[in-house]
Amino acid sequence: MNNNLYLWWTGLIAALLLAPLLTGIINKTKAILVGRRGPKLLQPYYNIIKLLRKGCVRTTTSCGLLASGPLITLATVMVAMLFLPYANQISPFAFTGDVFLFAYLLGLGRFALVLGAMDTGSSFEGMGSSREVQFAALAEGSLFAVLGFLATASRSVDLSNMLTCPLPAQVPTVVAAVTLAAGIAFIVLLVENCRVPFDDPETHLELTMIHEAMVLDYSGPDLGFIVYGSCLKLWLMAAFVMLMLIPGDFGSPGLMMVLHILGILLIGVVIGIIESITARFRFLKLPQFLLGSLGAALIALALTILTGRHLP
Repeated sequence: MNNNLYLWWTGLIAALLLAPLLTGIINKTKAILVGRRGPKLLQPYYNIIKLLRKGCVRTTTSCGLLASGPLITLATVMVAMLFLPYANQISPFAFTGDVFLFAYLLGLGRFALVLGAMDTGSSFEGMGSSREVQFAALAEGSLFAVLGFLATASRSVDLSNMLTCPLPAQVPTVVAAVTLAAGIAFIVLLVENCRVPFDDPETHLELTMIHEAMVLDYSGPDLGFIVYGSCLKLWLMAAFVMLMLIPGDFGSPGLMMVLHILGILLIGVVIGIIESITARFRFLKLPQFLLGSLGAALIALALTILTGRHLP
């Protein structure tokens, strides 16, 4: 195994191990900003381990969709993580066009969880599934626009090349397009992971839930798989945003790995600050905001096309 491949595997293992820590940092940041001690940084690890030790209680009226949903959701996120360029190293699983597989893997995980929720026959889970699909459909347009921006800027449909291609920082329009696209990717991160101001992962009001309403009937290891999958997805999207902001090579791959991990943890702090100072949006305002983010992503794509001669 060559050194570059070793660094890539080290980055992947670090992501799998540190993903719950990102959730812990968000919760700790929110607690500090409101003057509380809050939960421990490692509390998400304790919660996942506790859930894995418990038994599952499933409704007798469901079929295999309820049981398979959490496993499929976790598996799709873990497979999607194989295509990221950790430590600025090209993924060994990369192939031409893998960006489409990356996007659809995220959609498949959500689809499996929605089917599992609807399989219970619960009115609350059906309501949560309907809302999840509605807002996800709006957010996926922005995600594909950002991916189109990266594909145009890098002249590649290989996700690793798209996220590691250095762009000319001396061209103002390119810098503006990258900043705008990274901002839209951050909005997609908040939507995909059901964070404030689009959803509240800590709410217990059934009528206002989106994602949490879909997992009301899950318990034990099934819920543990969902929680860990959510942590991995949050890390995945945060890494995606960080790689857009730091696409270049600073010399040492080890230094790049440390910078990326610190940047991802910093994104967790930013999310915690946003959730502390921002109220949740009204449902009627969410589609308008998401359509606006889609328009902004298309503007970034148009700027990239107009400045194509400055790109590598």
